[in-house]
Amino acid sequence: MAKPYSKQQQLYNRRQTLTAKQRGAINNEVYNAAMERSGGRCERCGSKEGLQCAHLIRRWQIDGKTTVKDVAMLCGPSVNTGTCHNWIDYTKDGKQWAVDFRDQLYEK
Repeated sequence: MAKPYSKQQQLYNRRQTLTAKQRGAINNEVYNAAMERSGGRCERCGSKEGLQCAHLIRRWQIDGKTTVKDVAMLCGPSVNTGTCHNWIDYTKDGKQWAVDFRDQLYEK
């Protein structure tokens, strides 16, 4: 029979770093700041329909937690062809746009 871990061992063995899901979580503060920055419009095409807060880089590439400079308000959803969220997630040009847009945000 396996010997159970003591409470001290459980605390010691607990994950020390955030998971990709935790790093990529978009909290209300980040969402509201991104919405204010965009003026309630898609930051690529200007549409007001179906806005989503989209990551500009993959979650596993984020250091620490998601900030307003890591996301953009884009029309979506990402699974629908023809939306800006889909474009940045699934096309080479879209991925480059996301990198360039994020670079612009970090320059400010």
